[in-house]
Amino acid sequence: MLAASGTRIRLRFGRLLAEGQRSLGPGILGSAALACTHQNRSPEPLNSAEKMHKVPSGYKPSPFDKKILLWTRRFKTEDEIPPWIPLEMMDAAKNKARVKGCYIMIGLTIVACFVVIAFAKRAAEHRETLTSWNLAKKAKWRQEAATAAESKAK
Repeated sequence: MLAASGTRIRLRFGRLLAEGQRSLGPGILGSAALACTHQNRSPEPLNSAEKMHKVPSGYKPSPFDKKILLWTRRFKTEDEIPPWIPLEMMDAAKNKARVKGCYIMIGLTIVACFVVIAFAKRAAEHRETLTSWNLAKKAKWRQEAATAAESKAK
């Protein structure tokens, strides 16, 4: 019983939102704001399920989307990509690209760790530490300040 009443509340709330957007008109969510959502929509007429849920059946890929489709090996060449692709295919390709990007960043992080370790070992062999570098730098600044003070005094 509670689950059914929760569903009714969600349906009513969704209906209120939909009615509120219709009543807003061109002021807040005008045609310019909604124009970007219609450019990727397929030109085919909507079937009954799409009319009910307003889900587009196709997606027009942008040039960047085409590169994602090629990088994830959905298509071999850019010429093979159709003008309209299923939305699920684009979502899967983007998810696969995100995972590949994460793997690349993980690999680069591990390589950077090994590079830092190698430089630290080399610095340890030469008895170079951050403390010695900072002391040398501050001594150099003091010497430069002293020479600048002497030149102003003359």
